[in-house]
Amino acid sequence: MRVYLIWDADGTLFDTYPVLAGCLQQALEAMGKTESRDVIQQLAQVTMDHCYAVLAEKHDVDAEELRERARANYRQVPPAGQMPFPGVVDLCKRVCADGGQNFIVTHRDRDSLAALLETHGMAGLFAACITRDDEYPRKPDPAAFLALIERYSLPRESVWAVGDRDLDVLAGQAAGVKTCLFGGADAAADVGVEPDCRAASYQAFEAVLFPGVL
Repeated sequence: MRVYLIWDADGTLFDTYPVLAGCLQQALEAMGKTESRDVIQQLAQVTMDHCYAVLAEKHDVDAEELRERARANYRQVPPAGQMPFPGVVDLCKRVCADGGQNFIVTHRDRDSLAALLETHGMAGLFAACITRDDEYPRKPDPAAFLALIERYSLPRESVWAVGDRDLDVLAGQAAGVKTCLFGGADAAADVGVEPDCRAASYQAFEAVLFPGVL
């Protein structure tokens, strides 16, 4: 059975939150403030905008300055240090081999996404990527998902939205597709989203997509 997966990038395809949290921690320290990396990572997993806003208010610093400092730090981090999650490359290859397609909808910019995909040999696994440079409304608005469904004539009953946050699930639900929340039973548990699947690993999600063949 062909399946079509619309992936998030950060925290879903790539384990980038520890790096992002470290860059933010360094930015705060340069502004004379301190915060634990665990707290920053928890805030970033809601959204980066939420993270900047909460930290700026808590530490009485300018949110835009904090953002720019963190982004400057992040630009110094090589893509090779931001790895795909175990099993995700094999799953993307399996989808393609079975005649399906992979897509990405992310709030990340196109150049940094391309660098991650190229570095890890994944660029050829995705039929299309929608980034913040395309100026669609941000998730949980489903506009980017709907654009891909229409552009590629995707059968909704075979489409999954895959992400690690509630906004990924909400966008997929609003677009009328199945949803997978990656990251285990605790992922986004406090926001009340109810995905079609919660997957602690991509091997587990592959068993849902291709039952009886693993």
